[in-house]
Amino acid sequence: IALIGVPLDIGTSNRPGARFGPRGIRAESVLVRPYGMATGAAPFDSFQIADVGDVPLNTFNLAESIEIIEAHYDAIVATGAKTVSMGGDHTITLPILRALHKVHGPMALVHVDAHADINDEMFGERITHGTIFRRAIEEGLIDPNRMTQIGLRATGYSAADFDWSRDQGVRVDTAEDCWNKSLEPLMAEVRERIGDAPLYLSFDIDGLDPSVAPGTGTPEPAGLTASQGLEIIRGVYGKNLIGADLVEVAPQYDASGNTALLAANLLFEMLSSFPG
Repeated sequence: IALIGVPLDIGTSNRPGARFGPRGIRAESVLVRPYGMATGAAPFDSFQIADVGDVPLNTFNLAESIEIIEAHYDAIVATGAKTVSMGGDHTITLPILRALHKVHGPMALVHVDAHADINDEMFGERITHGTIFRRAIEEGLIDPNRMTQIGLRATGYSAADFDWSRDQGVRVDTAEDCWNKSLEPLMAEVRERIGDAPLYLSFDIDGLDPSVAPGTGTPEPAGLTASQGLEIIRGVYGKNLIGADLVEVAPQYDASGNTALLAANLLFEMLSSFPG
């Protein structure tokens, strides 16, 4: 498994700073130990895991950076490694999915986020952190009937902001659907939906409530709890997980370092959820 930093934030629409996410997560990861006490997982015993550094981006050109990311992942996937990525803003997921699709075909997707990221365009741009899953579905990278979005919430630009996903066959569980309860029953249903398809997990840290993850560019109130985030990731264990990402950590908005520390622990849970 290759751990990869993708320090891109020129696809973001609100506060910048997610380019510092990989270094912030790495710094706080010193507190992540090698054994999961609740699950018994020991990913560093089960897999060969290496931090292979950051993608060498063009930080002045979003379109070129997207091409660079796809080519970088093409080379890594060709070695047989699975990928766990540290963003960077959510734009990075599209070129990663493009690279994985060449090997695995259409994928199931579990998408944790405060936002659906299905805009057709933002300020005239068709590829940004808020449009990627519309592009991914249009390009056939994702099977929408095996896709689930969890944690969507807050205000929107219209009453139909989440409807495009549903119209394509995507399951949408809003934050309100998740309030005040364990998500284990939800994840049992999601597992049925995934079946044996190759699965990608994309986790935007702003899917969690700002009380536990304030260090992000587009925080939204009343989100998922940290324990619910763990339940979602643990809930995909045993599925055909082929890759995952954790995006939108912007450490400068959280002087305590707790957002990056939580992200590091979520990444450990992702490592623990790959099939042996």
